[in-house]
Amino acid sequence: MAPDRPLRRLIPVVAVPDRPTLRQRLRVQWLRARLLARALRSRRDLRLVSARGGWARRGDILGFAVVRNESERLAHWLDHHRRLGVARFHVVDNGSDDGSAEFLAAQPDVWLWTTQASYRESRFGRDWTNWLLTRYGAGHWCLTLDADELLSFPHDDRADLHDLVAELDRRRVPALGALMLDLYPRGPLCPDPRPKGEQALRRLEWFDAGNYRCRIMAPMRNRWVQGGVRDRAFFADRPRRAPTLNKLPLVRWRRGFAYVNSTHSALPSRLNDAWDGPGDERLSGALLHTKFLPTIIEKSRSERRREQHFSDPAAYRHYYDAVIANPDLWHPESRRLAGWESLVAAGIMSAGDWRGPG
Repeated sequence: MAPDRPLRRLIPVVAVPDRPTLRQRLRVQWLRARLLARALRSRRDLRLVSARGGWARRGDILGFAVVRNESERLAHWLDHHRRLGVARFHVVDNGSDDGSAEFLAAQPDVWLWTTQASYRESRFGRDWTNWLLTRYGAGHWCLTLDADELLSFPHDDRADLHDLVAELDRRRVPALGALMLDLYPRGPLCPDPRPKGEQALRRLEWFDAGNYRCRIMAPMRNRWVQGGVRDRAFFADRPRRAPTLNKLPLVRWRRGFAYVNSTHSALPSRLNDAWDGPGDERLSGALLHTKFLPTIIEKSRSERRREQHFSDPAAYRHYYDAVIANPDLWHPESRRLAGWESLVAAGIMSAGDWRGPG
């Protein structure tokens, strides 16, 4: 499906040589070794609480996540990705006190790990997931997400993840690139009365389509995509601090692989070449970001105090303050989400000439 309003193809603004220098190669190799060593050490932070569903079988697609106080999302998140074809989930609960851990421990297909260690000191959970991916994910297609992210991809109304990874394997592509797409309601983030459950999720039906930019960064060749509603509403005066939106959530994992910065970048560097952001015509997906549920107000107050989500938390206090003010993020150019077709039409993701199963 062609975009209904052509999106300017993003042009990298940082030139990267085709052949990195010896110094750059050594630097990247050292970084990967360091990340793998951190992941190995971090296993001591984790305690296995339950291992429901047994060991993964050949061909299973596995899910990985770190969560804290996500009870309002977990049932929907699990069901969504089960329907897509995830066979087993490895979830780290980092000190929840809202029943998240108890809920996860009761699920038939979840291996639950718990830790009270610092989320920030674990590189925002990546040391933990790098270890679990290495230990349990090697040889499988692995989907690594946050609990507020729902994967969408072309033809997902009739195709599942097995169809998708078969196409990626056919193209010899080891990873799927995806935009973390912030969804938001029309009206205040937390209206009165406050909706709950599925009603609250259904309000998140709007997104920004055309204000994205991309850079290619040396020496890892990782992409840096920014833009969207948070850039527009909260970081217009300091765009370099706007959130990074490109992700590589779905990877055919091998031992020696490692995520570097969330799932925004990975090593070896070739994984980062999977996608160049919105406007790229290669097969890609989207992570529907359900951050702006009504509970974002109190969660922002809590995270402003905890200072666990940014390397320089003080620089983002204005962002938390702006969210706590309960804004209306809708504007006249907002697009309504209407299935995967609307995301392809907006240029957010691409089918890459894939016609789906059959």
